[in-house]
Amino acid sequence: MPARIQPQPFDLAAELRGFGQGAGAVVTFSGLVRDDTGQMTALEIEHYPGMTERALADFGAGAALRFGLADWLIIHRYGRLSVGEPIMMVATAARHRRAAFDAADYLMDWLKSRAPFWKREIGPDGEGEWVAAKDSDEAALDRW
Repeated sequence: MPARIQPQPFDLAAELRGFGQGAGAVVTFSGLVRDDTGQMTALEIEHYPGMTERALADFGAGAALRFGLADWLIIHRYGRLSVGEPIMMVATAARHRRAAFDAADYLMDWLKSRAPFWKREIGPDGEGEWVAAKDSDEAALDRW
């Protein structure tokens, strides 16, 4: 299945071996855990096994149809991740670059606003706060 949720890190290069065979364009995006506040030491990500995988697989398959993708991949991590660690990746392959770029952008907008993950920013004291949805993420999805 081209959608995976896992606690362990992934190897971007290994994931792309053999990806998008016969396509004219491959686009990848890899996100890292970032600290916008200067006070975060880690990010804890939770999800409902089964439900989250299904949501990602369904959305990825829909994107493949919408943009005419030859191949696609979504990997998202869960658990406790330190600042700077890879958190997710998206890869799309299509005959033409515009479709591959648009599909990757579309998948990223959906992941930021609709994917069923819950995130908690952990501070130096070990306490955490749940991350609220951002209006800017919703606005980005609205353009599609």
